[in-house]
Amino acid sequence: MAAEPSWELYRSFLAVVRERSLSGAGRALGLAQPTIGRHLQALEGALGIALFTRSQRGLDLTPAAVSLVPYAEAMASAESALRRAVSGEAEELRGSVRITASEMLGTEVLPAALAAFREAHPGIAVELVLSNRNQDLLRREADIAVRNVRPTQSALVTRKLGVLHVGLHAHPRYLKAHGTPYTLEQLRDHPLIGFDKQPPQLSLPKLPIPVTRDMFSFRCENEIGQYAALRAGFGIGACQVALAKRDRLVRVLPDALEFDFGVWVVMHRDLKNSRRVRLMFDHLVHHLQAHIASELD
Repeated sequence: MAAEPSWELYRSFLAVVRERSLSGAGRALGLAQPTIGRHLQALEGALGIALFTRSQRGLDLTPAAVSLVPYAEAMASAESALRRAVSGEAEELRGSVRITASEMLGTEVLPAALAAFREAHPGIAVELVLSNRNQDLLRREADIAVRNVRPTQSALVTRKLGVLHVGLHAHPRYLKAHGTPYTLEQLRDHPLIGFDKQPPQLSLPKLPIPVTRDMFSFRCENEIGQYAALRAGFGIGACQVALAKRDRLVRVLPDALEFDFGVWVVMHRDLKNSRRVRLMFDHLVHHLQAHIASELD
């Protein structure tokens, strides 16, 4: 290679990978389509390889391009971490903090905590990544993670906050119209809310009955969609006991069906010297502990 390709070229490449078109990548980056095209041509010329082929689906990655994607994603994470690092001095209450959390905790639990944090620290911007995939804190894809699986990396500061219980619930309006099941056999006569695609067996809790896609009358891959249907009175579905109490949903078959998951707040140990990250970490610990304790209220 005559010269090392710049991050700008890799950023355009990654945008095309995600959007599958030059126009989509341009919209995502705020650049003109011809500019994206020039970036790809420059990157292909510098690397001496073809990155994409055209098909009816759009732009398909060549094998060489597939091998580049994880490195480009690592560069994007590093660039984002650098921007956050220089957005505010370590001990100043300005800059940004990037948090990752599961879809349910991120939409139903954290917004109230983040609103309170904003009132106390208006100079700190908040970035929230909603994902059920564990973001890699070692690569600085986020500053703080709220996780349901205990991290094992020694470079992370980990705090377990407790356990959230999950059970079957229904809206009072639904139970008034259709009655309450008191046995698992009676439960079969009610519309159930659940997943659309069969999840891996390891991700399913141990339950007294086998759980399959065909059991559900409302199917949605997104937990937020499932919870919206539950609150709308579609039928019976699983949700956190703490959220159900908050939204005045009624517990169904409490002795027959229940499982739980732990809650951890995690950050990279190198960020302990960043005051804004420490403040957010402690704030999330306090708020999530209160959410867990609300099950007993």
